[in-house]
Amino acid sequence: MEFSRRSALSMIPAATLWALSQTLRAEAAPAASQESTGSSDRVPDALLTNTVAVFAGTAESNARPEVAPKLASLRATAQARLAAMDGAGPDELFEGVPLGTSDPNLSTSYQYLYEIALATCLPGTGASTPGDDTAVRRRVVDGLAQLHNDWFGDQSKGYYGNWFHWEIGIPAYVTKTLVLLREELAAYRPELTATYIASMDAYLRNGKDGDVDLDSRFHTGANLADITTNRILQGALLGDEARITKALADQLTVYSTIDPYQPRHGVTDGFYADGSFVQHSSVAYTGSYGKGLLTRIVQTVKILDGTGYLPDESLVGVVQGWVADGFAPLIFEGWMMEIVKGRAVSRTGTGYADVIAVVEAVVDLSAHTSGSDAEALEGYVKYVRETSKVALDTTSFVSPVSIARYADILASPAPARDLGPAAAHGAFNAMDRTVHRRPGYAFALARSSERVSKYEYMSGENLMPWFQGDGAHYLYLSGADQRQAFGIDYFTAVPPHRLAGVTAPVETRRTVPELYGTLWYDNPERGFTSSSEAQNTYVYFPRGTQAFSGGARLGAYGVAGLVQSDDAAYAAREAGTLPEDFVAYRAAGATRSWFMFDDEILVLSAGVTGLAGRAVTTTVDSRIADSSSPVVLTGGLRDGSPWEAAGTAPPAWLRYADEGQRTAVGYVFLSGPDPVVALGTVTRSRRLVRLANADTAVTKQVFTLSYEQAAGRRPTAMAHALVPNASAQQLASYAHGPLSVLSNTVRLQAAVHTRLGITAANAFTPGTHHAGRLSIDGPASVMLRRTGGGAYSIAVSDPTTTRRTVSVTLHGRPLRRVSADAGVRVRHVPGGTRLDVTTHQAYGRSFTATLTERP
Repeated sequence: MEFSRRSALSMIPAATLWALSQTLRAEAAPAASQESTGSSDRVPDALLTNTVAVFAGTAESNARPEVAPKLASLRATAQARLAAMDGAGPDELFEGVPLGTSDPNLSTSYQYLYEIALATCLPGTGASTPGDDTAVRRRVVDGLAQLHNDWFGDQSKGYYGNWFHWEIGIPAYVTKTLVLLREELAAYRPELTATYIASMDAYLRNGKDGDVDLDSRFHTGANLADITTNRILQGALLGDEARITKALADQLTVYSTIDPYQPRHGVTDGFYADGSFVQHSSVAYTGSYGKGLLTRIVQTVKILDGTGYLPDESLVGVVQGWVADGFAPLIFEGWMMEIVKGRAVSRTGTGYADVIAVVEAVVDLSAHTSGSDAEALEGYVKYVRETSKVALDTTSFVSPVSIARYADILASPAPARDLGPAAAHGAFNAMDRTVHRRPGYAFALARSSERVSKYEYMSGENLMPWFQGDGAHYLYLSGADQRQAFGIDYFTAVPPHRLAGVTAPVETRRTVPELYGTLWYDNPERGFTSSSEAQNTYVYFPRGTQAFSGGARLGAYGVAGLVQSDDAAYAAREAGTLPEDFVAYRAAGATRSWFMFDDEILVLSAGVTGLAGRAVTTTVDSRIADSSSPVVLTGGLRDGSPWEAAGTAPPAWLRYADEGQRTAVGYVFLSGPDPVVALGTVTRSRRLVRLANADTAVTKQVFTLSYEQAAGRRPTAMAHALVPNASAQQLASYAHGPLSVLSNTVRLQAAVHTRLGITAANAFTPGTHHAGRLSIDGPASVMLRRTGGGAYSIAVSDPTTTRRTVSVTLHGRPLRRVSADAGVRVRHVPGGTRLDVTTHQAYGRSFTATLTERP
């Protein structure tokens, strides 16, 4: 369902938002020097009232029966925190949370104080915590004072560990607690609020003069939204109009669509035109930092509601665009896809839990829309609920008001409906991700390049990430409980070099803590500290070193390509620019393409080699199943006889069925080495992939299907198709099926789907490449489809993002231009029709044209 305003509002030019931001900034400057007090219709106190409603609810919302479990949960948490406070020992405010050297423990102590304060401030609920609320509130205030006096206020002792705790995490808990208890503070310790805010300003050490610095690499994207929201509330507590206005001006920059060719302040963190979201400069991160940004921005909209500070209602339209173009395509039957979660893939929370935050944001956003916009958002909320295989736990919502509104939406007549079609192809080339969706499945692909990180490791999380950006795929099957197929148990049970879709060398690698004995590579003399740029570049999230990663989209179909590369760390080590004790690993070599149709995903690999005399594994697929689930493997040989697991003849096709989940995937082998089939049971600890995980043993059946190349073998090519939900009869039919490989080399990979009339190709090298009727001036990605009546549609892209133009010739009878995107020139040439496509600064997006035969 289209939003009525989305097309106009979701792409507000960055310059427009920038101008609005500058206007607010200009207002803030004279207010700061007391030359002006700002607009008289602005109400700082209303900000604080709205904030209490966001986190504690209202008397109306809290009287709803649907909200009762949330309130009970808040009270139970507060009771547990008070008990821990009673049992605190030396150098503790809460039992079991020692202070003095641990920044996470200091942040946790502030979190606990906030949770106690929140339970004392629930409107319309009467007594909320054990004993007198006033006494409990004052106990929280005393706790704040103690933490400040002993562990936070001394600037010379603070700021150890992770910068995030000092600039974002702790200030968020402190600020919300100050808002909740502002009346108690005014009566009991009136100086504490200003004292804390001054200290929090001083801890903005990645900022400038105790404020946000838009030129800082730390003050971007979701981080910037968090910091500025804190500062908006702090301004309201102080009655500081200039602080509020300045913080809002800074936050407005987050709404701007990132232009990678003209980044403001050098910032590449945020949403891109194709729906991609990037954080940490180069990490695909919609499912973690992106949802955090969405939550914070929508909360800000609620906090500013009716105060006169919200500068333009059209900002709501921008966020609607994020939801429809950036989030919804990445959520399959209530599950957030792994390809956009960075290091969070190693956490024990599920993809279903990740989506709760998105649903709450959509619920809240719908309250600020009307008509068809509201209907679309409400319909999406109901759609997620109805398609998710796990009930949505509203006690995980932040706001009681959101829970009440969620219940109203479920009771509304709005039909449940996705925000996009069931059959769709999403080319998120700005973050090297591809999502191909059909009613029965979703195929998610993770790539990397010199623009986008190969993986993310940090803080002892995602300990073995090395191949997650090397063509790893996740095939989600409709009707399944995705916890049984993916999530933390998938990364625990499946060895990192056997992730589905990956080509990887066979070798032993050690994690960062194993290599260096710390959570990072510590070498301050060479620029390596916990949050340094060198640490980011070479340890936490190194980029690839090849430009080619991307593809073309033609309607609901797509092709993607990747030239596999070493990461930046290995390249720098080989260049001699890293310290001698720095360890970096070499990648395998491969050129790869994925052709995504209706029933099949065709995968071509060429030039596959382990390099440096190593063996190499190319994994067709890896799937996990419960240890007790009946998993059945069947297959057929090329002569039509049944395949036998104990036999020596390789299968022409294979079918994996998890009968416990009622799911199946088929595999058709078109060319290449004999595939190796393995099915076994493994038991591993979740701590294997994240140090903070509980030492919980996971027992899973692991199915792997792969090509194995011995060390020293010549580079090899192979072609196979994934067929989701396939029957044995369907798989057997591919012996005479619609798939045909035209070329599978490191120069050109091309294929035809005869039934759909699609020819698709990735040209990887300079020169002219021929694929069927197509001649391609490479490198480029091209899709051509012939439809009825002699009509053709074509899509062209530059996956390197470096070319000014791409030229494609369609040989045969001259064709007439029916329509074409701007930048596409169609002209007749001897022997056919030529398209010259201006791809300059298009950042890998597809250009399309429709042609027809002359009458």
